[in-house]
Amino acid sequence: MIDPVEGMAAQLPTVGMAATRSRTITEADIVLYAGLTGDQNPIHLDADFAARSPFGGRIAHGMLTAGLISAVLGNDLPGPGAIYLAQSLRFLAPVRIGDTITARVEVTAVRADRHIVTLRTECANQDNLVVLSGEAVVKC
Repeated sequence: MIDPVEGMAAQLPTVGMAATRSRTITEADIVLYAGLTGDQNPIHLDADFAARSPFGGRIAHGMLTAGLISAVLGNDLPGPGAIYLAQSLRFLAPVRIGDTITARVEVTAVRADRHIVTLRTECANQDNLVVLSGEAVVKC
């Protein structure tokens, strides 16, 4: 991790360190994400279409939810200067408008010689239902 003030390598995180961020998913989040990415799948945007889906209603884009993990990695742990190398994702449950999602990352391995950190990644809703899980690898 590079200290943006000093321009020097900061201390690497250690195994077991964790951080979280929470956000309530709004209608605006979904519409803006669809516009930004071009993903106009009606499961996200059309209430009538989504009502006939297996989910029975509109759901947030999976990658919108996954983006919350990126926010934790880039802002909190490892923090500013972290560079994504890899991310695996398993989408386990839908995220709906109004759900409050907490993204959590936990350091599971550190390769100090290469400044590479592996983290368990997870997003859960307000009922503590895990909606997404995976693993991230970042360079600090």
